[in-house]
Amino acid sequence: MKKIEAVIRWERYEEVRAALEAVGYPGMMVTEIQGHGVQRGVEVRNGKEYKIGLIRKLKLEIVCRDAAVPEIAHAIAESARTGNVGDGKIFISPVEEVMRIRSGETGEDALEAPVEAIAATR
Repeated sequence: MKKIEAVIRWERYEEVRAALEAVGYPGMMVTEIQGHGVQRGVEVRNGKEYKIGLIRKLKLEIVCRDAAVPEIAHAIAESARTGNVGDGKIFISPVEEVMRIRSGETGEDALEAPVEAIAATR
């Protein structure tokens, strides 16, 4: 199992969410964060540079099967990309174990919700 953490622009969230849903991975955790990378907290608006220090970003977290990583990472990268500095990063790391609290299922069985559980939420 792997954990994918993606830092993306706020304004690209809907495109990324739709891309993940299109490839079958609608579940994720989203955290509002602030930071800066090589752009050093400089934002360009209307062709003018502004030094703002920390830039608002979103961090997405997805835990998935190893085999799903390339498809998910590609979906995130393609939908988050603007071609400008500050598009973000994707980090992939191993996950040792996972447990679904409700049922006690562990491992990869705990990653996917049973169809009847999904239907019950609608």
